[in-house]
Amino acid sequence: MSLAPGPEDRQRLADAIRQSLRGVIDPELGENLMDLGLIYFVAVDNRATAHIVMTTTTEGCPAVGTLKDGVQHAALAVPGVEAAEVGVTYDLPWTPDRMSGAAGHRRPTAKPRSWRPW
Repeated sequence: MSLAPGPEDRQRLADAIRQSLRGVIDPELGENLMDLGLIYFVAVDNRATAHIVMTTTTEGCPAVGTLKDGVQHAALAVPGVEAAEVGVTYDLPWTPDRMSGAAGHRRPTAKPRSWRPW
């Protein structure tokens, strides 16, 4: 983009990024990060830089680097996005309640009988 994107353009870009993120699949769960509820925040600033905050299902997830790279590549694949900054947080822990779409339909309704809190 040669001109700074206005508010409507920034919203359009953020929506396009969210759609692109549906192509990033969690390798363990086999679902996209949007439906899993792993993407907490997507915005685009007036320099066409995407700012994305995400999490993983568990802190210390071995796939965090791969997922973060996938999110960055998905954002940069959107025409008009000039740069992408991806942050990972565990400040708001992920729970299965965040799942939606196809992933949400497979969410367990109760804890397994063998569940133990340790």
